[in-house]
Amino acid sequence: MAALSPYRTLPAAKRVELVLHDLSTTKDSRALYIQRMVARGGGFRPVTLRAWSLEKLAKEIVRLNLESFQDELGMLQTLYVEKEPELQIAFLDAAGVAHKAGHIADDMPTPFASEANVKKAAEQILASHGDDGKRYLRTIAIYNGEAWPGLGSLLGET
Repeated sequence: MAALSPYRTLPAAKRVELVLHDLSTTKDSRALYIQRMVARGGGFRPVTLRAWSLEKLAKEIVRLNLESFQDELGMLQTLYVEKEPELQIAFLDAAGVAHKAGHIADDMPTPFASEANVKKAAEQILASHGDDGKRYLRTIAIYNGEAWPGLGSLLGET
């Protein structure tokens, strides 16, 4: 069986929170998720789903696993950069990467740090944050591995 994505290893309540944030802040996400629910079948009608509260819709989206790979990536970025940047900030500081409150400049060349600095920072995050730290590190290794040399092999992702 394939390993779950970092997003899918989050507790359901955290995934609902992230989907709710997406529904509340992204213009077309509600219509897109409703379209996915209707296409999946099961008797859902668009008019009924449009009448649901965002909270109810978010819970059903998570229950049905309707989030796409791109949705997951966006929600993990929201989690680690906007909502809970502490892990990102700690990792970037430990790796010696310049940032502003966890945000790396768009024009910063990759890799962002040397393999030695990535290893040192990853070990610190794993030691201090346990499973949450591993989830964060898996996220950046999977979705932006080329920027973090050696991280995937350190985590057993390659």
